[in-house]
Amino acid sequence: MELESGGVLVTGAGSGIGLEIVRALLSEHRCTVWALARNGDQRLAKELTSHPDRLRVLDYDLNTTDSIQSIAETVGSNRLIGLVHNAALLGKQDFGAYTREGLEKLFRINAVVPLLLTQALASRLEGEPPGHVVHISSMGGFQDSMKFPGLAAYSSSKAALACLAQCLAEEFKDRGIRSNCLAIGAVDTVMLRAAFPGFKAPVTPESMGQFIAWFTLNGHNLFNGKVLPVSASTP
Repeated sequence: MELESGGVLVTGAGSGIGLEIVRALLSEHRCTVWALARNGDQRLAKELTSHPDRLRVLDYDLNTTDSIQSIAETVGSNRLIGLVHNAALLGKQDFGAYTREGLEKLFRINAVVPLLLTQALASRLEGEPPGHVVHISSMGGFQDSMKFPGLAAYSSSKAALACLAQCLAEEFKDRGIRSNCLAIGAVDTVMLRAAFPGFKAPVTPESMGQFIAWFTLNGHNLFNGKVLPVSASTP
């Protein structure tokens, strides 16, 4: 069924799970999608060919100070029914090698940008059906989950994102906007292979992308302010 009441903006849409979220939203749910993919327009070219009227590719670097405002201006007054914070940096390294510059960059993408982008787009998320902000975290940032060496910064940034999702649900309770977090387990992506060389994840990016697309459009009916583990393996 065509969803004519608004679009979904997905960050980190150029590859992996983000690209599969876009594909599922376009093909299975027939949504209008704003796909934020730094230098990702080439990977999304096939989707543009298949869905020229419902896919808008936004090429912005979330590390730049003016990117948030530029994205908001590009979206304009268009209604959003979903905002998926999927963009992330991994940053695996040995303890003792962390730098302030590296940590600030990692936390900016993984935790600061989601807050600022949600703030900038909040007025577009108001209305019916309720706008749904979905934060893609990690089991590494899930409370009391198994932790792994080399991922202290990444996991703690994802824990911050999970807390943000709960805080935003409270901030938005009078505005009709829902906010939830999905703590993702092992998915067979380039990022996971970099973190755990030689490990074969049991879940494909396609199946996870399909689930997240569905959850973005339907999860707000059952959940708000929740951090939900979505994991068949960790890792």
